[in-house]
Amino acid sequence: MTIRRGEWAIFGVTLAYVTGFGAWFLVIGNYEFIWYILTMAVMIALVGVNLRRAEFPLGLLWALSLWGLAHMAGGGIVVGESVLYSATLLPLIETGELTLLKYDQLVHAYGFGITAWLLWHLMRRHYPATRHSWTVHVYPALGAMGLGSVNEIVEFIAVLAIADTNVGGYVNTALDLVFNAAGAILAVCLLWLREVSR
Repeated sequence: MTIRRGEWAIFGVTLAYVTGFGAWFLVIGNYEFIWYILTMAVMIALVGVNLRRAEFPLGLLWALSLWGLAHMAGGGIVVGESVLYSATLLPLIETGELTLLKYDQLVHAYGFGITAWLLWHLMRRHYPATRHSWTVHVYPALGAMGLGSVNEIVEFIAVLAIADTNVGGYVNTALDLVFNAAGAILAVCLLWLREVSR
């Protein structure tokens, strides 16, 4: 399989931060994020083996890599007495676990917006008959929300398998799903606007 120079650059940057944060998580004993690094390795492998079949745009690959970096930073960078994931970026609502707007929520919206973009790209590439239809916008949004639910299942497994996770409770899970959906819907709306403007 041919890997192009730009793709090697993205892989190099991604491998560097995953290796660095992986070592850091081992040093501090953050086994929750070791679990996430294994999950991320599977995702990187999936993208890698499908590079030529999918012909992902470089912008999409960089966006995926940035999502990974934001995720690793969220669990690895200490802010106050917790980690970046728990940090409140904009105190819109602060009533116990119902806190808006947190770094975690922003990463969920961004990540599953990027997921919707990826699914949109795959639909347009492999099912060209869907171009310029509602299908090419609705299905990627729904698919990204479904993958967001899978992410919550992965977090639940981490809670069951690892003591002292920073996952949060029911309200946190519900907020994650809301922000996953918001990011996915925003992404397909932006893709639709870009298509209309052309």
